[in-house]
Amino acid sequence: MKEILIQQDEDSIGVALVENQQLSEIYFEQRERRQLLGRIYKGKVENVLPGMQAAFVNIGLSKNCFLYVEDAVPKHINEYGEGMKNGGELPNISTVLKKGQDILVQIVKEPVGTKGARVTTHITLPGRYAVLMPGVGHIGISRRIQTEEERQRLRDISLPLVQDNIGFIVRTAAEGISEAELAGDIRFLTALWQEIQQRAKKVKPVSLVHHDLGLLERTVRDICSEEVEIIWTDSKEVKEKITDLIACQLPEYSGKICLRENQDIFALYDIDAQLQKALQRKVWLKCGGYLIIDQTEALTVVDVNTGKFVGKNNLEETVVLANIEAAKEIARQLRLRNIGGIIIIDFIDMDTYSDKEQVVEALEQELKKDRTRTSILGFTQLGLLEMTRKKASMGLTGLMERECPFCEGKGKVVHENIVSQRVHKEVSQIIGETEGDGILIEVNPAVASYLIGPSGQNLAEWQKHLDKKVLVKGAVGQKMDDILIRAYHDDENPEQVIAPVRVGEKLHVKILEPNEDNPNDGVARIYGFVVVVTDGAKYVGQKKWIEIDNGFKTHCFAHIIEK
Repeated sequence: MKEILIQQDEDSIGVALVENQQLSEIYFEQRERRQLLGRIYKGKVENVLPGMQAAFVNIGLSKNCFLYVEDAVPKHINEYGEGMKNGGELPNISTVLKKGQDILVQIVKEPVGTKGARVTTHITLPGRYAVLMPGVGHIGISRRIQTEEERQRLRDISLPLVQDNIGFIVRTAAEGISEAELAGDIRFLTALWQEIQQRAKKVKPVSLVHHDLGLLERTVRDICSEEVEIIWTDSKEVKEKITDLIACQLPEYSGKICLRENQDIFALYDIDAQLQKALQRKVWLKCGGYLIIDQTEALTVVDVNTGKFVGKNNLEETVVLANIEAAKEIARQLRLRNIGGIIIIDFIDMDTYSDKEQVVEALEQELKKDRTRTSILGFTQLGLLEMTRKKASMGLTGLMERECPFCEGKGKVVHENIVSQRVHKEVSQIIGETEGDGILIEVNPAVASYLIGPSGQNLAEWQKHLDKKVLVKGAVGQKMDDILIRAYHDDENPEQVIAPVRVGEKLHVKILEPNEDNPNDGVARIYGFVVVVTDGAKYVGQKKWIEIDNGFKTHCFAHIIEK
């Protein structure tokens, strides 16, 4: 069962495609900012780079766009409407484009990270049933229309509609439609192209000529199909707009639009929780196995593991069943996360060709639900499955996450014992030249905890070899590898300088371990600072309310209270 959920907030609209209560695709659009993908600009060539066979084109964005030579010369398509490389060698970019030249381009890949948008001169105008391609003069039929009889019927309908070197691709949605419906869609797109050409002649270079439809319109055009049983929205305004759009294009869908005004539709379907799972690196399978998904800018690696799945009969069957379930989930994750580019899948090792074929078939069947073009290349000699998925817009992680300021995108931070070694080295280099009664070290709480040690033992042992006092303070929010060292004077009251607690303060803490000096006591930590809890050992692993009794430079004492 397929459902579409449309939720409108003050400044944005979200559209979710749900299949059997499970989130499959999600899209967001700011009210004041439509997507760049599909926009057509009258640009100006800023630089031509023969060594890269490309040019930079200024269309008015913060960064110039990239235009490859293959996107600047005439395009050829095959019977499925897919682009083919020109026969022979491509010409040098300097013979095709000149600096300062005006050029009509369309964005085919939005800016990602430090890279500008990618553009093409091969304009496409998508409609409900067809995609118009000026300058091609050829008809392509979607691969997903598989019966040759239907393909030929659509081809026969389409041939008389080709005119003035304007070709088009017949989309999957055209399967079974009448000649009048297809002809009407193509006439609309042809008129739109003529209007774009006229507008391009009138505007100055570096101007927007045409933008694609908004999210609601694209939802009706691209996502609505006979498989969608109901469309939910929380906004009366959205319901009226969707109803008007559907009345023109899909009148038979009018009864499928339902309003749940002033309700959080995404919450009813647990969309936010599913989104959070879609951002995680590990994805659990129903069988007990799991996937590990690692993404880079151009490559995504998926690792399949059996996890808790042990099967029932034999190892071979267990592996195949786990891989088949993984293949289905991988296809869903690609859609949900909008992952594009090269994808490498490391399935659990399979010995026979027939087992591999079963897994590939399961992946292919699930990928049929994906409207974005995918291609399975097969297994490599190392047993890795290669595939590609067209990458045009920012993926889910790019929309919802930003680079971690602590690890700077690596996904890992320096271990606290390594940082503590650096602290020891830096202190030994400066301690003799430092004025003051002692040294105060501010580090991440995890590093502070390591430096201080159980009941302050590490710090006490270190202190024996130094001529001055050393205080360690856990600084919340400080990067793992950041170290701040300064002199302090006794009149600053060292205990108050470093202690994150006050006498009499009541706190809710987790008892982590027994105290080495007195096994009946427990130890908790607050930002790396040791809290010795009287008679707390029996509560190890539990959270308890405590009250601070007294404090010292490296630790304090507390007792358990009822609250």
